[in-house]
Amino acid sequence: MKIGAANKMIHAIIAKVEKEGILAEGLIDDLKALREYGLKEQDPLVTKVIRLSYEYLIENEAFDVEAQYEEDEDGSEYPMEIEDKDNLLYLLNLLLKADHKINREEIKDYRTALKESLY
Repeated sequence: MKIGAANKMIHAIIAKVEKEGILAEGLIDDLKALREYGLKEQDPLVTKVIRLSYEYLIENEAFDVEAQYEEDEDGSEYPMEIEDKDNLLYLLNLLLKADHKINREEIKDYRTALKESLY
């Protein structure tokens, strides 16, 4: 994200998740507050993926979203098995540099996977 306070908030959320996991007290409220920065930055992708992330956490009490894939020798893709905590941490780290081209593509993958899971 571009706003310094937003990145500071992301770092605080990362620290909380690393220490307490995805069911950390106040995590949903933190993500809702972070979403406000996405709105200020007028970045619809970031804003949406943050909203979908906290909705997914509320609904599932997990973050087992299949948004990252590995490719085998034949070129077939299959979802990576990642622990919930690491999965959310990865997404949060992508958001730190959400304007980077490769990060945006991966954020889009999360958005798609979250939308498919929720709706």
